[in-house]
Order: sequence, then C-alpha cells, then structure tokens
Amino acid sequence: MKPANLLFIISDQHQGAAMGCAGHPIVQTPNLDRLAAGGTRFRNAYTNCAICVPVRAALATGQYVHQIGNWDNGFPYDGGVPSWGHRLREQGIIVDSIGKLHFRSAEDDNGFRQEIEPLHVVDGIGDPASGIRDGSIRRDWRPAIEEAGPADSTYQQYDIRNRDNAIQWLRDHADEDEPWALFLSFVTPHPPWFSPPDTYDLYPHDELPMPPQWRADDWPRHPAYDYMRRFFSSEQPFPEAAIRRLNAVYYGICTFLDQQIGQVLAALDDLNLRDSTRVIYTSDHGEHLGARGINGKFTMYEEASCIPFIMSGPDVPSGKVVDTPISLIDCYPTILEAVGCAPPDDGIDRPGGSLWDIAAGDEQDRTVFAEYHAIGSRNAHYMLRDRRYKYIYHVDAPAQLFDLTADLDELNDLALTPNEETRQLLAEYEAQLRVMVDPEAVDRRAKADQARRIESLGGREAVVARGVFTNSPVPGEAPKFRRFVAADD
Repeated sequence: MKPANLLFIISDQHQGAAMGCAGHPIVQTPNLDRLAAGGTRFRNAYTNCAICVPVRAALATGQYVHQIGNWDNGFPYDGGVPSWGHRLREQGIIVDSIGKLHFRSAEDDNGFRQEIEPLHVVDGIGDPASGIRDGSIRRDWRPAIEEAGPADSTYQQYDIRNRDNAIQWLRDHADEDEPWALFLSFVTPHPPWFSPPDTYDLYPHDELPMPPQWRADDWPRHPAYDYMRRFFSSEQPFPEAAIRRLNAVYYGICTFLDQQIGQVLAALDDLNLRDSTRVIYTSDHGEHLGARGINGKFTMYEEASCIPFIMSGPDVPSGKVVDTPISLIDCYPTILEAVGCAPPDDGIDRPGGSLWDIAAGDEQDRTVFAEYHAIGSRNAHYMLRDRRYKYIYHVDAPAQLFDLTADLDELNDLALTPNEETRQLLAEYEAQLRVMVDPEAVDRRAKADQARRIESLGGREAVVARGVFTNSPVPGEAPKFRRFVAADD
C-alpha cells in the first residue's frame, strides 16, 4: 500500500445506525453517505468501551482498557503509554490534532506535534466519582432530557471552530511533499441535548421511529440495567413525547455534524487533496436514546456499542459494505499503514489489525472485544461479537446472548430460554472470553484502582463534595458542577 495523507475524523456518541448510508429511514447525513458511496463502510464496527475517556485511551494506544488501566472518566490518558501519534512523530511524519481529545492535559506529551484548541478532562482530573460503584450515590439526568429541544450550544459553536480550524490546517499543508496525519475530533452529537433549530425542524416527531424496547413493559429486566436506570434516575419511564423530542434533537445534531464534515471534505476537493488523502470517519461510542429504558451509552447493546466506520481514498474499494467485525482497537495499525509508518518494535501487545486488507479482502468471521468498568455499573461487563452472535458476560449477573443475524434489535436474549445448543454456545463464549481476560480478576483490579484514585484525591467525601458535571466544557468554558443525589433520595 502506497503511503498517503490521512484525515482521521471522529465524532462523539454517534450511533452506528444513525446515518442514511446505514439504512436509517429518517436521519439525513448526505455527506457521510457520499463518503461511504465512494469508499468502504464497515457494518459491524464497535467501540471497545462505551464511554469517552477509556475508549479514547484505547484508540490512542492500540491496547484494551484492562491492559492500560484507563478504567473510567477519572483515568485520562496522560501520554505515558506510547500512542500511534508518538510513533508517527518518531518517523518524522507531521501529526496534529484538532478538537476533543479527552486526555489529561495539553501539557502532557500525547504524541501530537500540536493540539489545536483541544478539549481535555476537567482540571486534569475528569470524573473520579465514576469509580464510586457501590450504589450509594446516583445522578439525575432527567432534567437534561426533559429540557431537550432546538437551541444553540457551546458544543455546536466548538464544532464550527473545529471545522474552520481543520479547513485552515488543510490549506496550510496542501503542498507538503510527504504524507501527513490529521486527527480531527468533533464533540457532537454528544449532549447537551440542543439541536440547531433548522436541523431539528427536519424531524417531525410523529414520523420518528421509536427505539427498541422503549416502553417500560418491554425493558429487559436484568440486574445490570435495573441498577443503571436507578443510578441515572430513569427507573420511572419518560413519556413518549419526551422520547420523540429527544430523538428529534439527536438526529438534528447528527445532521449538523454531517454538515461540518461536509465542509471539511469539500475543502479536500477544493485543494486537490482527495486523490492523495485517505479519510476515516468513526465515533467513540453510540447512544441509547431511550432504548431499553436507558439514555446515554454504557452498555453492549447495539445502540451504545455499534459505531459508524467509513474509509475512503486511494486503494480503498468504492461502494463496498463489509460485514467482518472490527473495533477501534484496530485503528492503531490502520493509521500507521496509511501513512507508511513502520510498526514499533517495542514488545507491546497490541491486539488490533490493520483494516486496509480487511476492506479489500473477503469477509472474515472475526471476533471483537469490549469491556466496561465505569459510571452506572456495579460490576464489570464484557462483550464478544462475531459475525453472528453477541455474547455479553456480566460479573455476578446472568450472561446474555443474541443472534444478530436474526434479531438485530436484540429483543430475544437466547440465554433466558436456553436449549442444548444455546447452553453449549454460552459455555464456548465464556471459555473464549477467559482466554482473553479473567473477568472477575479484572473487575477487582479496576475497583481497587478506582478506590486508590479516590483516596489520592482526598477520599470519598472530597470527591463527592466536588460534585458532578454532565458534559465536559469546551476550551474556555467553566464546568457546571451539580451535587450528587443520595441513593435513597
């Protein structure tokens, strides 16, 4: 594969299904649709952890969360583990970032030559209270959802600046003699739940498809999700009108995001860079939008774990859709190969594989892995996903198994009514998981690290007194802390 420029575009909280090219009947994403039509779209792409800080650390390092110990939003990446950015820079390749990174600080060496208006975690600390997982406190997300509607937000303003900064960066580097890499990170469609009025109006509420299992009578009654709903004050169902409004807002923000990406891609064309630049578009995780009685990310259900992934440019098949499962852990070798950077000979176990050959080759029955140790969970849960099945292992709770060829909405948990074949599958998947990781030992290690982290910040009382913020502020914006809710409130 001949080295070329790489424009890596990532968003925050974009559901894999929420694109026209993914078959969504309502959402309008014409620019991403054109990118997919001219390139390759991966239908079964997954996050390795459905929350921002851990998965962004995994993407940077090419290692799973349990390998690097960035368990939750209180364990931000600090540059201590080598990233693909470090490797590119060592090889003399220009590598810059624009927008959200959600690492510890711009003062750290995160691997980039420069970080342009980066969004990092609050105070270099983030959200250490994510590690309090004993059920003694909870967070009330109801007001943010009930207030969803058409309005401006600092996130929208930030992404407009990210768009403009990217266009200027491309202009400044249009005549480079050697390949470069630009990591462009938008923060939408992550909440706050405000959409530009013009894109919000594209989605009449009565025409929106409702998310799977949104009615309380249909919620999966599983200890992990019952706990999660209680933690986020969602144990009482939202009215249908609120869920419809939330979905209209989300789709409006997705269309807004698509517009910003479209302008960046248009700049590539205007600068005659399209033929010498490979483009990747993806997101860090998805969003439930009321499916299963859950709002936010946090789970292994498709709404939260399945992400968009599109590649386009030189040597990428045009108009192809790939069913081979992939994950964000594959980005490390994919980025290196795109720009002609040799992989490091450092002995570090990086389990991902380059996606360029997968895009060009035949379908494979590949298995991807995800894990979760963060906010809203009492215990860890893990996922194995191959071309047919999704297996979810919960520490101290029943496992789940879905046949996604027959049940893409994950309405039928095969583990609830096991037959001989299902029992054998459950045993085989658990054995496969335990080859990769000891789920109980990793759960204990995560909780021990979280306890030590909280103690290092003055203890539980100090961390709780600090308060909680719903969204990380953009550069120059002050965080808006709120108090926690006691478990019995």
